[in-house]
Amino acid sequence: MLTPYEQGNQNQTTLWADCIAFYEELAKRFPQVLRFEQAGISDAGIPVHVGVVSADGVFDREQIKREGRTVFFNNNGIHPGEPEGVDACMAIVRDLCFEPQRLAALGKTVLLFIPVYNVDGCLNRANTSRPNQEGPELFGFRGNSRHLDLNRDFVKCDTLNAKLFNQILTAWDPDVMVDTHTSNGADYSYTMTLIHTQADKLGSGLGPFLRHTMLPHIFQEMDARGWPTCPYVNPIKDSPDDGIAEFLEVPRFSTGFAALHHVIGFMPETHMLKPFKDRYESMRALLDITMAFTVANGEEIKKLRAAAKAQRREQKEWTVTWKMDEANPTSFRFKGYEAVYSPSVIGNYTRLSYDRSKPWERDIPYYSNFLPDTVVRAPKAYVVPQTWREVIERLQWNGVEMTRVEQARTVQAQYYHIAGVASRPGPYEGHMFHDDVQVEARQGSFQLNPGDYIVSLDQDNARYAVETLEPQAHDSFFRWGFFNAIMEKKEAISDYVFEDLASELLRTEPELKAKFDKWKEANPELLSSQEAVLGFIFHHCAAHAEPEWRRYPVLSIF
Repeated sequence: MLTPYEQGNQNQTTLWADCIAFYEELAKRFPQVLRFEQAGISDAGIPVHVGVVSADGVFDREQIKREGRTVFFNNNGIHPGEPEGVDACMAIVRDLCFEPQRLAALGKTVLLFIPVYNVDGCLNRANTSRPNQEGPELFGFRGNSRHLDLNRDFVKCDTLNAKLFNQILTAWDPDVMVDTHTSNGADYSYTMTLIHTQADKLGSGLGPFLRHTMLPHIFQEMDARGWPTCPYVNPIKDSPDDGIAEFLEVPRFSTGFAALHHVIGFMPETHMLKPFKDRYESMRALLDITMAFTVANGEEIKKLRAAAKAQRREQKEWTVTWKMDEANPTSFRFKGYEAVYSPSVIGNYTRLSYDRSKPWERDIPYYSNFLPDTVVRAPKAYVVPQTWREVIERLQWNGVEMTRVEQARTVQAQYYHIAGVASRPGPYEGHMFHDDVQVEARQGSFQLNPGDYIVSLDQDNARYAVETLEPQAHDSFFRWGFFNAIMEKKEAISDYVFEDLASELLRTEPELKAKFDKWKEANPELLSSQEAVLGFIFHHCAAHAEPEWRRYPVLSIF
């Protein structure tokens, strides 16, 4: 059973229908090795499939979890224009079915895989959407049927694909995940580059294991197989000459999302300018090596993951944003090409190119460490009012344990006042994303209503809850706009009526008067605008305050 890639000229990738038919035939021939079935549908109504490979015919998820088996998860085709993982996974599963020795090497480890994740984009085939890429002859499109990038959707879950992925990862709780990609960016000699879960974010056990044991092994084995590999080339300036920075994969991305569940994640990025054949072969090697390491070290990985989950239960503080440690770079022996700067022939600027006839090899700065930036005090629990059902759904999809309030009661709790927000000027993946969020922690008395949800942090999925419910976190639900309604005043004023009332308010509310004086001093150009002046007084006076305005509705109980 040759794959479509193997039958072709090594510059072709499989069609979606041929891919699914291939796995269905394998599952029919080898029912004790492969279980392959539809797990859901895309927004366009296209089936999304999931496969499981087991050396001893055990496919039941609950039995696999009960027996403590290691699970290696391979996701493919999230960007269907980057398809080498789709084809490599087909060959890997085929070889496991046909080669008893290779299958036996899995031991008790289970291979879980999604053959094509972005099925909508895979069916939208052309050869024009990736102008910087060499082959294959035809390929899919980055966006899905809603024109969304699924590798930005893991937290906000605007798509049925992302909802399904959340549920699959939560249900299976894999130990290692590899999500296959092709890179854009600088030119260099490497065919394979690698993004991995940022080690500092994984904690004191998993992080050092990834950084000092797993990654060196992968790089060493890739080099031995003829595919020297380097960290993802993320230049701190125009070219790699001045150094590269580790990619801070926040939870909107697959590896960052996996980290919320204490899963070691990898995002291999083959180089766009290398032949598709080389990209395919290096991806096959990377998947083989990473899966073999997971099989050999599964017990240790599972222990470290369990320790990380237990540690989170006892945390007093949580880091919700990280920043690069610019003062303490490490170094990486990099193989690059000379960067050339020359006048553009089509505009009045200097353009960058690379001279492949002038390769170089030297140590460059590698900014691989990240430091806590925003740190919050860990509450015992959050309260999520039942009103915010979209948030509650996503917590449920990710296995977050919640209890319902049965009887109305009053609690003392911390809440956030949203002091300031800076949003992007245009849509980002369907949302007006808030790049900067400033909060003030305040205390208050609140009534909990029957049906509201209490989210204790004494649970394995505490990290997902914290990094989505703390508004300043990199990819919080607030940043993605789930709570935008609280940023709007619901009542308005008539200027001619409020003018007299405003004068009275400034006389009777000294705190308002002080704020207004400070505002006037900072904004003298706005004093000629009646709308601005009266608007400031209306928004900041106590007499006509709207308690819900800018009050983040998720409460923290300490």
